[in-house]
This record gives sequence, structure tokens and C-alpha cells, in this order.
Amino acid sequence: MRKALKYLLAILLAGIVAGYAAWTQYRPAGMFLSDLRSEIALNQGTPGEHGNLLGIQPELFPNDYRSPLLLRRKLAAYLEQARRDGLLNDKTIVVFPEHIGTWLVASGEKNQVYTASSVSEAMAWLAASNPLQVLKALFAAKGQDRLADALFRMKAEQMAHDYQTLFGGLASEYGITLVAGSIVLPEPRVEDGRLLAGDGPLFNVSQVFGSDGQPIGQPQRKVVPIIDEQGFTAAAGAEQLSVVNTPAGRLGVLVCADSWFPQNYQALADGQVDLLAVPAFLTGNGSWDKPWGGYNGAATPADVQIKAGELSEGEAWQRLAMAGRIGQSGARAGITVFMRGQLWDMGSDGHSLVANPAGHALAPDDRGARLINLWLE
Repeated sequence: MRKALKYLLAILLAGIVAGYAAWTQYRPAGMFLSDLRSEIALNQGTPGEHGNLLGIQPELFPNDYRSPLLLRRKLAAYLEQARRDGLLNDKTIVVFPEHIGTWLVASGEKNQVYTASSVSEAMAWLAASNPLQVLKALFAAKGQDRLADALFRMKAEQMAHDYQTLFGGLASEYGITLVAGSIVLPEPRVEDGRLLAGDGPLFNVSQVFGSDGQPIGQPQRKVVPIIDEQGFTAAAGAEQLSVVNTPAGRLGVLVCADSWFPQNYQALADGQVDLLAVPAFLTGNGSWDKPWGGYNGAATPADVQIKAGELSEGEAWQRLAMAGRIGQSGARAGITVFMRGQLWDMGSDGHSLVANPAGHALAPDDRGARLINLWLE
């Protein structure tokens, strides 16, 4: 009897293991409806021969990341609308928001990842459905948040490929220069025209693509990760900020929080920057109107006397970030573009804006995807 019971338990355990193995391999396929509409929220200046900065403020949800094809369909719809509105030409620089590429980590996963109620739950499902890959990546993880590090690391090669295929393909199809928001990758580099992931620390990076679909320069690494990012991404040095040539002028990219620090503008000024692009992400619905919490991730610069709570988050973005500091770089124009939508429990906020040394203009806070345009002089 005891022997039979052991045999039965062994069969049951084997069945559970086999069932789990089969479950981890199953990836449901299917198309999901998504709102592809967008509208012009801000259109500053007069069309001319100097080109324009065009921000695409998307409205994204977890289902949009089920596959790169779904995400591409949505982003291409925004660019189609921009083309119909006469906003695309061979000197257009299109800017997408921060972390638009980061959530490619969820691509091709199980339904539970997209229906999870929180980022942590989605990441748990991601780990549960890729057990062997996660274990291997954990041994190579370098950040304090080892699970987050491992999840991005285990999918880095595919993410880099999908990111370049998606955004390089859009740049080529629409004949534009494209700032592809940002993506988290380990020690990324461009080699022989390909964006590759390495073996080192994770960085939050932005890549610029030319109208031929090829990367321009190396990935721009974020200099100041915010506190929520510091557990799994490393910081670059301000000396690593670079300026790239585009048909509209020399372009510098400051990833979100990097736009709050004067040393970063000096680095771009040294590179004779003409134009600034700031891909941004502000977590939390309604955060724009809440009291500003102070500098996030690094010490307050010496030229800032304002203390936390003395103004709103939105006022701080206008006074202490690119809109208030563009003159320090010598650039003639800049744009900040925020991510909108509801990615799990993170929420989102932010008014995308355009600026020059004489002032700035805010896009209204409307629901849905928005186009933010500045014609260059």
C-alpha cells in the first residue's frame, strides 16, 4: 500500500511538473482592439524650410505590448495622422517618450502579464512563465533589484532587436529622424549598424534613428536614474552626453530627469547643440498638479534655491527642467514629451511642451494620443 502511494505521488508530481512545463511554453496569439486616433494638441510657429520638432504623446496600455507588431500598428497610426496634417518632412525630428521601449520586456508573454493589476504582479507572472531563463539571468544580475535586473537581462537580445526594427522601421518608412524614447538594456552599443545588448549593468538609453532606418551615434545613456530606477539601472557620466547631426541641426537628447541638471546642459553646449529632445515619463495619475517632491535621484543643484513643496510638479518641470534651462545649452529650440495611458498600476501624467530661449508653450491635458509640434526658424 505504501509503495503504491509513493508511486501515485510520483505520478502526480510528474504530472504537475509536465503541466507547468507545458504552461510556460504556451503563448496565446490574438489581436486586440486599440484606439489608433490622435489629434494635434499644440502647433507652434510657421511651416518653413527649417523643419520641425514633433512630439508623439501616445496613450498606451499593457495590451499594446503583446507584440511589437501591435505596438508598431499604433505608433504608425499616429505618424499617419501627422502626415495627413502636414507635419512630416525630410527635416522633421519625431520624439517619443521615455520607457516606450522598456515595456517590450512584456512582449510575447502570457495573458496574465497583461491583465495583472500591478507592475509587480506582471513581473511575477513574467518570471513564473520563464523559470529557466530567469534563473540563468539571476546569476548574471548586477543591480540591487536582482529580479528586475534578471527579467530585463533575460530578454535583452530580443528587446534590442524589436526596438531597432520597430523604431528604425518607422523612421525609414516616414522619412524622418526619430528619437525612440528610451529602453532598458544591459551595456548597449551600436556596432555595424546594429543595436546590441552586452553583459554589463543595465542602462536606460535613448537611440536616435535616421531616415534610412539606421542608428545615429551610440545609445544615449541616462545620467541621473531616479530612485525607482536605481535598484536595477546604472548612471552614466555627464561626459557621455553627445550631440548628433540631423537634417534639422545638431541634436542632443536628455532622458527625463537629466533635463533638470545644469552640468548636462553645459556638456551639450560644449557639443554645440542646436536642438534638445527630452523623452519623459511622470508616474502617477494627477501628479502634475501635486506638490513637487524635490530632486529625485541626485542632490539639488547649487543654482536651485526652491525647496520641495514650494511649487507644483508641473511648475517645477517648467522652471527647473528643459523649459527653464534651455538657454544654458545654447540650443535654439527643444521639446519635452511625456508618456500617457495606464500601464498596470503606474498611472501617468505630464503636459508635453515646446520651448526656446524666449519662452515655452504647454500642450493641454487632454485624454487620448496627442501631437505636439514646433516649427523651427
